Amino acid sequence: MQKTLKRYFPIFVLPTLIAFAFAFIVPFVMGVYLSFCSFRTITNAQFTGVRNYIRIFEDRDFLNALWFTVKFSVLSILTINVISFVLALALTRKIRGTNLFRTVFFMPNLIGGIILGYIWQQMINAVLLRYETTLVANAAYGFWGLVILMNWQMIGYMMIIYVAGLQNVPTELLEAARIDGANGLQTLFRVKIPMVMPSITICLFLTLSNSFKLFDQNLALTAGAPSKRTAMLALDIYNTFYGRSGYEGVGQAKAVLFFLIVAAIALGQLILTRRKEVEQ
Repeated sequence: MQKTLKRYFPIFVLPTLIAFAFAFIVPFVMGVYLSFCSFRTITNAQFTGVRNYIRIFEDRDFLNALWFTVKFSVLSILTINVISFVLALALTRKIRGTNLFRTVFFMPNLIGGIILGYIWQQMINAVLLRYETTLVANAAYGFWGLVILMNWQMIGYMMIIYVAGLQNVPTELLEAARIDGANGLQTLFRVKIPMVMPSITICLFLTLSNSFKLFDQNLALTAGAPSKRTAMLALDIYNTFYGRSGYEGVGQAKAVLFFLIVAAIALGQLILTRRKEVEQ
């Protein structure tokens, strides 16, 4: 049976590889090439070298979006993972209604980003209007609005992953720690957290990549207002490519640079956290 599977494996994989090549590899390679070109359509691209990449760092909007994205991502990653881990600890105790709470906390992750953005825009503005201001009147309001929205959407999803990790911690290790006289905090930091490092690796990767790539929620909640001060990288790339005539090549170069930044940070995080994983 195994020999038969190995023999026909390429035949079964070929359709998927062809689809992946046409849907991802070919557009990605073309996008990298176009980032070195000045163009309005793909057929009239003219090679200009690294000119587009130089213009990126002359664009103040891009630098502001980069700094705003970094601040947002760092805060969101910390708050989402800490809160979801604490909830997972609470919901892995033998108390009534844990399954209901898990379902309720997970439900926000099922709502689309655009809808979520408009819902929170209305909710936050309803509060701010009492103080005669709005979400887009101050960049700080937009920043904290995005942080709250991201936490509300992602905490339930990360909590489920942490719950799965905590439930797989061997009971004999917990019993051994209890026999050795370890208290709750010692058991948490010396046994539970090291044993759930695979879950921490996954959650950090997901929150990091989703925070940096945030677009729908940013567009719906603030659309970059006021004066593009709450625009994140993905929204800035979109505005550059579709909103500025003659900047299509610059927008494409921003997209390539964006990919490299996210890939480098994500791979670095995976390498660092996997080194701390404990083999069971």
